[in-house]
Amino acid sequence: MAKTLSVLGSTGSIGVQALEVAQLSGYEITALTANRSTDILEEQIRKFHPSFAAVADEKSAADLKIKVADTETKVLSGAKGVEECAACGADVVLNSIVGIAGLAPTLAAIEAGSKIALANKETLVAGGKLVIASAAEKGVPILPVDSEHSAIFQSMQGCRDKKQIKRLILTASGGPFFGKTRKELENVTPEQALRHPNWSMGAKITIDSATMMNKGLELIEAAWLFGVKAADIDILVHRQSIVHSLVEYIDNSVIAQLGVPDMRIPIQYALTYPDRAESPVSQLDLAKAATLTFERPDYETFGCINLCRTAFEKGGLYPAAVNAANEKANELFRCGKIRFLDIERAVEAAFDCVDNVSDYTLEQVFETDRAVRAETERLFL
Repeated sequence: MAKTLSVLGSTGSIGVQALEVAQLSGYEITALTANRSTDILEEQIRKFHPSFAAVADEKSAADLKIKVADTETKVLSGAKGVEECAACGADVVLNSIVGIAGLAPTLAAIEAGSKIALANKETLVAGGKLVIASAAEKGVPILPVDSEHSAIFQSMQGCRDKKQIKRLILTASGGPFFGKTRKELENVTPEQALRHPNWSMGAKITIDSATMMNKGLELIEAAWLFGVKAADIDILVHRQSIVHSLVEYIDNSVIAQLGVPDMRIPIQYALTYPDRAESPVSQLDLAKAATLTFERPDYETFGCINLCRTAFEKGGLYPAAVNAANEKANELFRCGKIRFLDIERAVEAAFDCVDNVSDYTLEQVFETDRAVRAETERLFL
């Protein structure tokens, strides 16, 4: 029998590519979800014939229900509908929802016993302790889809003892503003920030790349995924986006994963692990790539990275707070309501909005998220 797959966030960049890869890998699509993109979701329903589909926006869900009434797909609505698709019992649930909205569906999928292919970094940033504990209890593997975390995961294959690992090295493209000063960044526009030099991604993560907040979020995600301290994770700017991340071992050997900058590689590895399969991605030509460069980030200009490092080290609800501030400020910047560097200022201000607790519940995560978003609006609007 074909393996079954539920794709959460199927109409986004990762979701669309995941469906392409899944089709090549012989998966049967069980469920699809979207935020409100019903035209694309309708096309996917007619192509892949899932048993379930859900739209987070309830009005859009009602419209979709009418559009696909001639199909056998059951259309669900709202956050609960998305969670039902996550918990439908698919062999694998690929979560590519943007933001903290992906947290509850990840937990629902784990509870149902599905293997997790995780492209939603906010799941572990905001609720890492809850997610890792739940996955361990249920015996559910979490396979990384982010290119950097997939690279680390691939570079760790064959390592039988984590004590042999000295450090993880995340690579960063540097985004569109690498080399700029803070003064030069004060008045950049959303249009400029959305011009990523290497990757084609959704708007939110592209802005995160411009602020380098994405690298701070990835640092927190890596710490949870691989069970390491933040101090044991370094970051290097690698403008060519060929080396996707590296692992350094105690004998000072460094193992890296290389490939063209195409998300279908890590998506496919998560879906076929522990096996590999032929890929639609073009072959890496190192002679053509010619020069590979590495530099340390400018932590003064791009302060979000170390704010995330601090949040993880402080623990508790601090990571959820900085994530919430970033999500809200990122949205406000894209709408032209705040300036680019206000995103970092909002993330820094989030530290004052948190109750310092070591253990937390899912509801406390969401309460923190709501409170920080409201405070971010109050401070900057």
